[in-house]
Amino acid sequence: MDAHAGQWLGLALRWLHVVAGISWIGTSFYFNWLNGRIRPPQPPEPGIAGELWSVHGGGFYRSVTYGVAPDRLPETLHWFKWEAYVTWLSGVALLVLVYYLDATAYLIDPRNAGVTPGAAVGIGVATLAGGWLIYDLLCRSALGSRGAALAAGGVALAAALAWGLAAVLSPRAAYIHVGALLGTIMAGNVFRVIIPAQREMVAALAAGRAPDAGRGRQAALRSLHNNYLTLPVLFVMVGMHYPATYGHPWSWAILIAMSLVGAAVRHWFNLRNQGRRNAWILPAAGAAMVAIAVVTAPRRTTVQAGGAALVSFDDVRVIVARRCAGCHSSSPTYPAFTAAPAGVVLDTPAQIRSLAPRIEAVVVTTQTMPFGNVTRMLPEERELLGRWIREGARVR
Repeated sequence: MDAHAGQWLGLALRWLHVVAGISWIGTSFYFNWLNGRIRPPQPPEPGIAGELWSVHGGGFYRSVTYGVAPDRLPETLHWFKWEAYVTWLSGVALLVLVYYLDATAYLIDPRNAGVTPGAAVGIGVATLAGGWLIYDLLCRSALGSRGAALAAGGVALAAALAWGLAAVLSPRAAYIHVGALLGTIMAGNVFRVIIPAQREMVAALAAGRAPDAGRGRQAALRSLHNNYLTLPVLFVMVGMHYPATYGHPWSWAILIAMSLVGAAVRHWFNLRNQGRRNAWILPAAGAAMVAIAVVTAPRRTTVQAGGAALVSFDDVRVIVARRCAGCHSSSPTYPAFTAAPAGVVLDTPAQIRSLAPRIEAVVVTTQTMPFGNVTRMLPEERELLGRWIREGARVR
């Protein structure tokens, strides 16, 4: 695919993915808030289990819930499903476009297990399909009714998966596949459990029979899971842009720890929506995030006086030209780009020096650049760049 067309296609898919995701998450957050705020109607009304009054945009609104179901169905009944479907479909399309069609650059890392592009794509697809099947089986098993045990088992399986993916895929690809699996679980819950349960409930009402309580319980359980998975998925979407997370040697542990932080924050919101105040969850989540950042901070070494000769900038410039400038130039030669990624240009000594801290972070510390090490940067070249930066990043 032409590089220019590929970038515009990626932009369109990413934009669609974000817009659909906002719609899905916003709807989910609103209904969870609504469920927590519903109170018995005053005065009581036959068949009405709860009500909520709100004001928005200059209008007053009244939301009610029924003890079982309304006496009759309205002509128009609104369903909330396409937000989830479009979010998942656009996300998978992005995964294919960015990672699978350019597997050498983004999906694999030769420093890991050395898997072929085809095998890496197979691992990615198996992660999504197999992960959903395992999750669905666990929810339908006896473990599904034991919330704490199911959550603990899910966290353990997610940690094992993140660790395994980090060993065979590139760091960013490992992160995005964990996030894609969580998104697949959420969309699968909507498509395979929640919407079918709602359809059965509507059909039962139309036929004058009692809805299937078991399917209703499964739908409620999956909706609760989606609620707690939302912030971990958002962390993956944001965190994959920060090499300090996905590029760390303990990237899988950071992913799981930050996902637990996200779930804790979501729990705080759930308690608040129910009118149950909690003073410690948010501070504890913030403290945990600070602790993760401190514990995973890289250990810098200092340059000892009287040691080896200072690194020459001429050597640095050769490395940058050979390993980096193919992408990070005002006129990139790498076929996937028509402009420097993220606007990072390394053509002049001044540009290289000004970006030295960023080079240290992604090339020396996390080693997440070049992507997939497509230019085959050598360990000694990374070490030389690190020495040059620690010596003050001199260009003369």
